[in-house]
Amino acid sequence: MPLRLFWSREFLTSRNMLWTLLIVNVLGTIYGYIWYGEQIEWTAANKPLWMLPFVPDSPTASLFFSLSIVYLLVKAQPRTTIGRVIRAIIEALGVATSVKYGIWAVAMIVAGASEGVSMEWQDWMLIVSHLGMAVEGLLYLRFMSVKSAAVGVAVGWLLINDMVDYRFDVFPWLPKPLYDHLPIVCICTFGLTLFSWIVTNAAIVLRDADRSALR
Repeated sequence: MPLRLFWSREFLTSRNMLWTLLIVNVLGTIYGYIWYGEQIEWTAANKPLWMLPFVPDSPTASLFFSLSIVYLLVKAQPRTTIGRVIRAIIEALGVATSVKYGIWAVAMIVAGASEGVSMEWQDWMLIVSHLGMAVEGLLYLRFMSVKSAAVGVAVGWLLINDMVDYRFDVFPWLPKPLYDHLPIVCICTFGLTLFSWIVTNAAIVLRDADRSALR
């Protein structure tokens, strides 16, 4: 079986593959919100309630990507302009947030380990799953209808999230040694927002070029 089959539209958008991907992402989303449960409770007790949506970063990213997979399963485009705009924004959020938080989580785990934090099996599981988030986002963008304007909206959300996280201290809890390097973590987080914007737009350019070549 040629390896290129696993890159093909036929394989990646088959209903079996899409359903498998949807189930994995929904389960990951549920696990993620449970994992953030203690921090969500702490935030609700100590911060204004409007900050709660900014706490669980990765599970919200996988939630948006799960919704994007639903659109691929349904196949039919929304009939109204507002419906198409909503779809494009959800897909942009699904890709851009998956790229950013997929890489961010791995970076924080590795940085913590470099400072002497012991690696447990959960850490390895989180590394694999978050790398998968980043890869699947870019891999499936070529089958989506997302445009650069929608990516701009998604990046706007990421920037607001970053500002709330580090202005009001509702960023995801870090390995303890990294609190000594919080300014660097903050800079890297904003940098990853910029990186996700560049990479997502680059993937859109490549997708559109491929589509034009097939016409």
